[in-house]
Amino acid sequence: MSVSPQPPSSSYVPDRNSNFQFGFIDLLKVVAAQLIVLHHLAFYGPMADYVRPVAPTLIGWLDTYARIAVQVFLVVGGFLAAKSLSPQGNSGVADPLRVLWRRYMKLVPPFLVATALAVGASAWAAMWMSHYSISAMPTALQLAAHALLLHTVLGYESISAGAWYIAIDFQLYALLTMLLWFTGSIASRRSAPWLAPVLVVIGMTASLLYFNRDAAWDAWAPYFFGSYGLGIIAWWARDLSRRPAVVALLLGAIVLPAMCALAVDFRTRIAVALIVACALVLVSRRGMLMSRQRLSWIRAFGRISYSIFLVHFPVCLVINAAFARFVPPQPLFQAIGMLLAWAASLAAGALFYRWVEIPLSRLAARASGQRMTLPAAAATA
Repeated sequence: MSVSPQPPSSSYVPDRNSNFQFGFIDLLKVVAAQLIVLHHLAFYGPMADYVRPVAPTLIGWLDTYARIAVQVFLVVGGFLAAKSLSPQGNSGVADPLRVLWRRYMKLVPPFLVATALAVGASAWAAMWMSHYSISAMPTALQLAAHALLLHTVLGYESISAGAWYIAIDFQLYALLTMLLWFTGSIASRRSAPWLAPVLVVIGMTASLLYFNRDAAWDAWAPYFFGSYGLGIIAWWARDLSRRPAVVALLLGAIVLPAMCALAVDFRTRIAVALIVACALVLVSRRGMLMSRQRLSWIRAFGRISYSIFLVHFPVCLVINAAFARFVPPQPLFQAIGMLLAWAASLAAGALFYRWVEIPLSRLAARASGQRMTLPAAAATA
């Protein structure tokens, strides 16, 4: 590892396993996105209440445990952030404000469109049912807080399920950006190529052993930086050009803090994050047998995972309200409604990606003066 005066992303050259590696990432995102949709169907909708008596184990698992899939997004988010900002583990981000503005313009415009859809869906659903999942008409300050990604910090109720994650994702990206900028300013005066990885490991360990154990921090990046940091270190450990001793150190930086944190206070979410990080390293270094046909559909669904994440809640809310108003409250009919809401969320995600996320990404790229990249590659929620 060495310090480069150029932007870190300019030095990255994909290795021979990159197709398999990113196919595996898409597979992780596809599975995690489906679990999040099903979790919200089980947690929020009245349809699940009618299905629960005949399938208590399934609905209970989706309600309680499927949300842990968000750890996949956190680890993958750190993995891809390291790829973008510091592919070789170098210190240095020359213009952090520009980097953060680009990130904001990738995440927020489609998020605001989805927020408007959620407002409309709540108003529509309120005509057909009364339920706690329906949000009140938002105030101007609440909308402004969402636009600035400060709604969780300022204590405003999220207009849509999952809105908290968009804010946390931006906080985590900003934290890594500023850390790299800070270490780069130090490295410009002295040789310290190890500084950025060491500070990431320290921050990750502090999160796992302290911040993540205190729910009072759950609106702030330090609460989630443990999982995000595992993904960052996983990216650096997957580099086939590194010396075996360096790879061993990086693997130790993944496994030892996480195992210590689990020994002190076992949390299933941290165990899942550790497994995902180790799987990313293993797949990246060893490759993964996968046919082109299988890879193509996985990538197709992986590309729309962020759009599915954004629009599934308003879709599920309207279908829940329609089944509450017009369909008998029998488990079979309501189970069909849940499957319909799931399928409609996938279809809506594909349409949203085609007609909202891609055009807005093009506009954002022009506004920030950068070449367009696929939105889903940067927005990992």
